[in-house]
Amino acid sequence: MFEVLVFVYENYWRGDACPEPHQLERKLSAHGFEPEEIHQALVWLDGLNVAAQNICVPEESQLEWAPEPSETSMRVFSIAEQDHLGADCLGFLSFLESAGVLPAALREIVVDRAMAAPGDPVPLDALKIIVLMVYWRFSIEPDALVLDELCDDSEDRVAH
Repeated sequence: MFEVLVFVYENYWRGDACPEPHQLERKLSAHGFEPEEIHQALVWLDGLNVAAQNICVPEESQLEWAPEPSETSMRVFSIAEQDHLGADCLGFLSFLESAGVLPAALREIVVDRAMAAPGDPVPLDALKIIVLMVYWRFSIEPDALVLDELCDDSEDRVAH
């Protein structure tokens, strides 16, 4: 499924540029993706569209939305979310939030879509694709450093 999502991200630069599901299914099939992978990806993308329906993105400022939770508020993850996301993914979400690049509204969509993703726990690389797809859905282009963090393979890093 994630290979299909990466293909969609790379070939349709914005969520609103993506063709309708039936047409997208034919294009994905023509590119050699397996029917089961295509089906899973289309169901997942449909869930992303449903989750994003009530979120409005301002034109001028991409990541400054109101109302945001107060600075003293805290997101508590349920046991099911903790189990399914795992420590690596929860830590990465916390990193993105503390860096100011993942507002609460987007975080909730990321968590929703991660809960719908396969894996127990969800691999960190899969979560990074999910974050990219949420940005993609809202036509948000992450800045270069965030994009580098989302596309970087952390296993190749050397600790200093």
